[in-house]
Amino acid sequence: MTHLRLYYIILNMSNKVLDSTIRYLKGVGEAREKLFKKLDIETLRDLIEYFPRAYEDRTVFKKINELIIGEYVCVRAIAAAAPKLSHIRKGLDLVKVRVVDEAGSIEITFFNSPFVKDAIKQGESYVFYGKVSGTLLRPEMTNPLFERKYGGSSSSPITGCIVPIYPLTAKLSQKIISTAVRSALDKCKDEINDILPESITAKYKLCDTRYAYENIHSPKGFKELDIARRRLIFEELFVLVTAMRLLRAKRTEKTGRALKTPDFDKFYATLTFTPTNAQKRAIDEATTDMSSGKLMNRLIQGDVGSGKTLVAAACCWLTWYSGLQSAFMAPTEILAKQHFKSLTDMLTPFGMRIGLLTGSMTAKAKHEVYEQLRYGELDLIIGTHALISEGVEFKNLTLVITDEQHRFGVEQRSLLTEKGDHPHVLVMSATPIPRTLALIIYGDLDVSIIDEMPPGRRVIETHVVDERYRERLNKFVRKLVGEGRQVYIICPMVEESEGDGDNPEASTEGAGAPATGTPKSVIDHHKTLSEKVFPDLRVELIHGKMATKKKDAAMAAFTTGEANILVATTVIEVGVDVPNAALIIVENADRFGLSQLHQLRGRIGRGEFESFCVLIGSGSGGGESGTGNERLQIMKSTNDGFKIAEEDLKIRGPGDFFGSRQHGLPEMRIANLMTDMFVLNEAQKAANELLESDAELTLPEHKLLREHIMSTRFLAM
Repeated sequence: MTHLRLYYIILNMSNKVLDSTIRYLKGVGEAREKLFKKLDIETLRDLIEYFPRAYEDRTVFKKINELIIGEYVCVRAIAAAAPKLSHIRKGLDLVKVRVVDEAGSIEITFFNSPFVKDAIKQGESYVFYGKVSGTLLRPEMTNPLFERKYGGSSSSPITGCIVPIYPLTAKLSQKIISTAVRSALDKCKDEINDILPESITAKYKLCDTRYAYENIHSPKGFKELDIARRRLIFEELFVLVTAMRLLRAKRTEKTGRALKTPDFDKFYATLTFTPTNAQKRAIDEATTDMSSGKLMNRLIQGDVGSGKTLVAAACCWLTWYSGLQSAFMAPTEILAKQHFKSLTDMLTPFGMRIGLLTGSMTAKAKHEVYEQLRYGELDLIIGTHALISEGVEFKNLTLVITDEQHRFGVEQRSLLTEKGDHPHVLVMSATPIPRTLALIIYGDLDVSIIDEMPPGRRVIETHVVDERYRERLNKFVRKLVGEGRQVYIICPMVEESEGDGDNPEASTEGAGAPATGTPKSVIDHHKTLSEKVFPDLRVELIHGKMATKKKDAAMAAFTTGEANILVATTVIEVGVDVPNAALIIVENADRFGLSQLHQLRGRIGRGEFESFCVLIGSGSGGGESGTGNERLQIMKSTNDGFKIAEEDLKIRGPGDFFGSRQHGLPEMRIANLMTDMFVLNEAQKAANELLESDAELTLPEHKLLREHIMSTRFLAM
């Protein structure tokens, strides 16, 4: 049990039933308790907060002549003859029965359900619920649910109701989960407290909590379901916004070390390029924070190639200019080394002393860096998670920067900031999200957006194709290599037995779309390309499971132009900068999230050459749209990362969008930050009104709300 869960239980000792184990619910037991744990369900509270993902409407009735192929519907009909049982072969039995109403007849087939032969009687009336197949002239149903009376008199009717559909895991069926939820609701209905103040529920016309939980799991009708959903969505978003406001208020109370007032003419004069207005604006916003005496906590958000690193460099320069130290943490060694190179080029002309610290360095090399940091002999250290190692100490750490911040857990970021005395914090993300949403998700941060690309950045031509284009694509690779260009080829996983690759987003579930076909293993594909397709070219391999020395050697060969083709997983998603690369091919592209595909596409178009991105879908069909995945067409239609991110959020939701719950945002149980914007606006307004009257939620009527917020993951932020 985590400390957080323990804290939650201590705060709610009065709710003993809510926080009791599900093991003793009827139909659960010790074995199924372990299965429910895979769904993060351990207590009755967890169970009643496990909301359905969809609903089946089993209240719709149609006559047989009104049926539409493909729809799910209820049909009341009479068995025209006795069901016939046929033994087709070992392991396959069929029961067929023709049923009729006053408008027509329909053939119904049951597979491996021999009991149906005796359960359905000739001349008796039944209600069947299922999917209509066959043709309009000869409609059919396969394995429908059925019962004698519509709406049944039993406690679990099959028809005449709205049926919740829950996310499942292996060996847990819809029936097992819905039965457990029903039992949990009956046990704890008197202990479900309303955490929202009466003033808010009355003003925004919200139902009470018990009504909401009852009708989200067992809705009496769609009107009742809508009322319940609105209440629960409002509450979830209200808690999110209120917690973020409290975090922001807590942060603004803290003072930070006031740095010198910058004179950036000196800084800009050394650059070999002219910064964009958006870069200058972001630099001004960040360094004004750092010079104000208040603690900076700012997010720099910008599309791939927009120049966020320059903002980081300017902040490091100001910190050095004030005689203090900075730390820059990147999620991978490849990215850390890339930043080390670019920041060294920009900052060493001033005399700044810059170091690198990664996990693959020898113990001796690490010790030397530790000593330099401890005695202030380094002004800026760039590294990976190695920066949060126990041996790392700073003389006067004043600025902490994390790149691709969603790749780090909350605890990892806080461990680095704890190595300084309330240092200024700058986080950078190349995952664009709409500004309104950014202000919600990063409610405890100030947000700067770089919405302008540097001049000369080429628009990348994107194509969506299928396997039939393979030969043409191979010829195109040879053509570009013959012209002196280089090529990336990306695969979704390392080896065939693995499934999801280096990155959890590179999977069917993460991408939010049904991917088909066999995903390509980077190891196998590299072998095929290097030995059979391009044996005369130098084809390098890189993936996250390789030893660091091998990765470095492969990357160095590609960076210097010695290698023609780099076959890789998403380990090269960020940070790799090879201006000579003019083509990226993504295999099984429908297994990636759109934002991740946009990140991968950002690896090219960095030089003077026309660049191309080819997304190979897993489907088949005619033309470029023949992948059977219209989602990929979004990538073809725009290079705008913000538009792509909006579509990605709609498809996947924020949990999958940011990946592995490391973003610090609590998992949304029912709200959708894209589609529930109206309710979100109401929740924001309500939160602002409440905090204006009670800034720290100390009034008695706000006690439950405060305890609930204190018990959430926000405590760890």
